[in-house]
Amino acid sequence: MPAARPAPRSASWGWREAPIALDVAAVERLVAATGFFRPSEVAIARELVEDHLARGREASGYWFLFAEDRDGLAGYVCWGPVAGTEASFDLYWIVVRPDLQRHGLGRALLLAAEERIAKAGGRRVYVETSTTERYAPTRAFYAACGYRLEATLADFYAPGDGKAFFVKVLEPR
Repeated sequence: MPAARPAPRSASWGWREAPIALDVAAVERLVAATGFFRPSEVAIARELVEDHLARGREASGYWFLFAEDRDGLAGYVCWGPVAGTEASFDLYWIVVRPDLQRHGLGRALLLAAEERIAKAGGRRVYVETSTTERYAPTRAFYAACGYRLEATLADFYAPGDGKAFFVKVLEPR
């Protein structure tokens, strides 16, 4: 039987949409702390925050929601409209601090992003993730949140590491 996870230190999070300069390093630390992502992926997460700060939400295409607690950045989600479409959005990142995983913050971030996407006229949300066994909990999370596996591409990220595409159709607002 797996060991019980400790209760979260904070059951309530503060929410913030606009990135600030401190988020560049905070996002980099958070993404690295999960142990899931390669250094190149950690750098990409950082670059999206930098791009938003430099060019703004509309020009960069990267929209954010940050969850904070007394210990700092608890988690965040990043999404944006798919260029050339009328109502499709990509979910680029959803990351939760390791000590808060499996306590509802990821689902809360995802639902909050979906609400903002729907309010902006979005009808479909696309998510991409790895097909490796390590990412089985991630794929199960998306399925439990109403996402449907739409397609897979073998060996996309690396040999033996394919890409899984999920989609969720949102109700119009």
